[in-house]
Amino acid sequence: MARPLKTIALLGATGSIGSSTLDVVARHPDRFRVGALTANGSVDALLALCARFRPDTAVVADKAAYPALRDGLAALGLSTRALAGPDALDEVATDPAHDTVVAAIVGAAGMASTLAAARAGKRLLLANKESVVLAGDLLVRAAREGGATLLPVDSEHNAIFQCLPADGGRQGVRRLLLTASGGPFRGRDRAALAAVTPDQACAHPNWSMGRKISVDSATLMNKGLEVIEARHLFGLPPECIEVVVHPQSVIHSLVDYVDGSVLAQLGNPDMRTALAHGLAWPERIDSGVAPLDLAALARFDFEPPDLETFPCLGLAYRALAAGGGAPAVLNAANEVAVSAFLQGTLGFLGIPDLVQACLDAHPGGPAQSLEDLLETDAAARRLAGEIIARMQRQ
Repeated sequence: MARPLKTIALLGATGSIGSSTLDVVARHPDRFRVGALTANGSVDALLALCARFRPDTAVVADKAAYPALRDGLAALGLSTRALAGPDALDEVATDPAHDTVVAAIVGAAGMASTLAAARAGKRLLLANKESVVLAGDLLVRAAREGGATLLPVDSEHNAIFQCLPADGGRQGVRRLLLTASGGPFRGRDRAALAAVTPDQACAHPNWSMGRKISVDSATLMNKGLEVIEARHLFGLPPECIEVVVHPQSVIHSLVDYVDGSVLAQLGNPDMRTALAHGLAWPERIDSGVAPLDLAALARFDFEPPDLETFPCLGLAYRALAAGGGAPAVLNAANEVAVSAFLQGTLGFLGIPDLVQACLDAHPGGPAQSLEDLLETDAAARRLAGEIIARMQRQ
């Protein structure tokens, strides 16, 4: 008997996660079809994907790009429906025709649609860590109440998911060990990082990623966000979530059990492994990733993270301990700082300094709703922008 096709809404189709997702999907036309593709404003790239995958709906978050999308689809002779704006993202995330939603929009912009998919009870593949950092409690509650299945596809959290007990419990788990590559500047001291350029920061030694996440990897903020994400996804206290630097990026994370067993998930550094796992779970399918050659690797190295040179990881633990809106402040300030660094208006070492200044200014207190978190996010962005402006005037 033929297997029913899973229909996928891919939120963030033109980024690196979107590209990897579509590569896996294209390998299995008997399992998956694309129901919706979205992008922020990259119309030409979105049109090229529409021509190949022929989705029912295409969305640009930027409303100004709508005419180009509509006219481009018509010129291609496609029946794909064109939509625009944040409400359209929510519409495709909750469309009953889509049983699987891949949340791959970078940054806080992906939060609302991810929450909408959770409330709608979707099979939700989480690649947007910022949504979990900002609104982890809300997301987990929405998934539970909506009957959604949360499947992490960040390589580290997917690795932990694979190594946890099959029944979804945490009995016997002592620690979660998130591995970090150390980024392109591993081994350097703080003074050596003062003059690094955006291109140097984006030259990750193992992974092919977008520029924002590449900078986060270089500062170790990416690992800090993942610690917060792991707290929400797996329910362990912060003191049971540790980071270890593993420069080969082959062991993607580990789970330490009270009996002394440590389970690890290994694989070549390629996001298609985690995405194929999430798309097909609980089955296994070919991802297109080459088999791991352990003999060729020869060795695995581990070392503790250097929190003095890379303070962003410590700032993330601080925000997690503070709770409330502090993780939202951390994330918002970091997004502003990374954007300024990539634009050449803030130095690399200015990223943690700016994040710390915003955390220092945060009044604290609980965040009871999405509206509270969005207000906190906006206030942190304003403050970060003001601090950068003052720095430029000095």
